[in-house]
Amino acid sequence: MTQTVKRESLGEQVARVLRQRIVRGELAPGARITEEALAEEFSVSRGPVRDALTQLSFEKLVEVQRPRGVYIVGLTQDDVDQLYSLRGALEQLALSRAMRVDEEARWSAITASVERMAEAADAGDHAAFVTADLEFHSQIYALADHPRLEGAWNQYLPTFTALLEVTINHDEDLHESSADHVKLLQVMRTGTASEAAAVLSAHLDGARERMLNEVGAR
Repeated sequence: MTQTVKRESLGEQVARVLRQRIVRGELAPGARITEEALAEEFSVSRGPVRDALTQLSFEKLVEVQRPRGVYIVGLTQDDVDQLYSLRGALEQLALSRAMRVDEEARWSAITASVERMAEAADAGDHAAFVTADLEFHSQIYALADHPRLEGAWNQYLPTFTALLEVTINHDEDLHESSADHVKLLQVMRTGTASEAAAVLSAHLDGARERMLNEVGAR
């Protein structure tokens, strides 16, 4: 079966670039941006810019104060704690439900993502690793058979993509992170629920600490 790839809208493209700049600290908290300047920079009308700012406002990365303008909120260490505590709560539930799945065929996609991470680690391909890493975690939600839970994850997926892009690019060697995902998949298939929960918790705690260090160094 041919898999269709959803193309980003103009608003999603603008949001992605701005999100990356905010998470990387390139746009400082308190900085003012305008729809006019963004529309000119990205060569788009104001419609996609408004769509992007609405999404970033939902993610608490900007604050829209019409008619004064739009102000960068950025990420504090408290924001990082909140994001990862939310992700932990969502993903632990998804994990517990995913482990009930017995049909071998349904595990093929998450297994393939682990294989792609290993290939990306061998190639030193950070972009491919990020894609495979996020696909792995998205598959946990897909296996959970809980559309609302998966929907909550998808709402914050762009934010976590930007966070992962920051932290993973600090790793010259991606093999340790790849091995973490191999371990998590193995315990999901053969371990107990409590063992899997502990492995996932340690994995997310490590990601949170790395992002906290990144924010604290600014």
